[in-house]
Amino acid sequence: MRRKSDIMKLLEDASKSYYEGNPIMTDAQFDSLAEEHNWSSVGYKLNTDNRVDHTHRLYSLQKHFEGEGESPLSGYKDIVVTPKLDGASIALTYDNGQLTQVLTRGDGVQGLSVTNKFLQATCFLAPKSINYKEQLQVTGELVSPKTIPNARNYAAGALNLKDTREFLSRDLTFIVHSIYPFIHKEYQKDMRAMCGEGFLTVMTSNYGEFPQDGTVWRLNNNAEFEKLGYTSHHPRGAFALKVRKEAVNTTLKDVVWQVGKSGVVSPVAILDPIEIEGAIVSRATLHNIAYIRDLGLEIGCEVQVIRSGDIIPRIIGRT
Repeated sequence: MRRKSDIMKLLEDASKSYYEGNPIMTDAQFDSLAEEHNWSSVGYKLNTDNRVDHTHRLYSLQKHFEGEGESPLSGYKDIVVTPKLDGASIALTYDNGQLTQVLTRGDGVQGLSVTNKFLQATCFLAPKSINYKEQLQVTGELVSPKTIPNARNYAAGALNLKDTREFLSRDLTFIVHSIYPFIHKEYQKDMRAMCGEGFLTVMTSNYGEFPQDGTVWRLNNNAEFEKLGYTSHHPRGAFALKVRKEAVNTTLKDVVWQVGKSGVVSPVAILDPIEIEGAIVSRATLHNIAYIRDLGLEIGCEVQVIRSGDIIPRIIGRT
């Protein structure tokens, strides 16, 4: 069994890798481990002198799994449901109608500046100027189509590119999901206002062509949203609704090691063949030794397997 400090370090490393576009575990693995060990943090601490303060803090969302207890907003009727896009979070600041700053999420308090990249890409990502003249922070998700392999990594990795020309050549879309301060009394009207300024927003479409990780449920009334307040991690007036995938049980027969394209050696589980969603599965990723230890896996044990993102088989625990 790993020490709690080791697990906290693993979660911190996983969070950092996720926001840099090089995840070391899947979202479901991270959620499960974070939930088990009561880990709560927003983004990751930046280890660079290039960090810049966000105009307004970026928060994460509390997670609620379908069918597991009462909804965090139970009792409220005026709720807006939008897709939870799976890309890279960025925040744009407009001063006197002009785009002056674009930052990555970072730890929610500070991010890295990608302003120059965006100023050259405003023709297709975001407007360089808007009609609203007060200072405004526009936050959203930079996404890429699901047809691109590892679409989230592709989008997040674009922000780390030093070659601006390569950044401009990537298939990227910026979709707004929030603004601050609020302009109107209702969230829906704020999103319509952003559409009127030339942005794509989560209210524009269901965006089925982009990777998603559940849905976001948010109070439509901005005053009610603010009245509920914030924790150090998330606003109480919104949450992410997720669905736990149904696992199939089988036996772990062996563990072999394989070398990936990047040269990283990782363990792979050999399983008694099972059918999951129409596909025969006999192998599943195990990621690293730490993951095997955390799940307490042994040769011959019964395990639970799902297909992450409906594609990659992975073990989520013992039966």
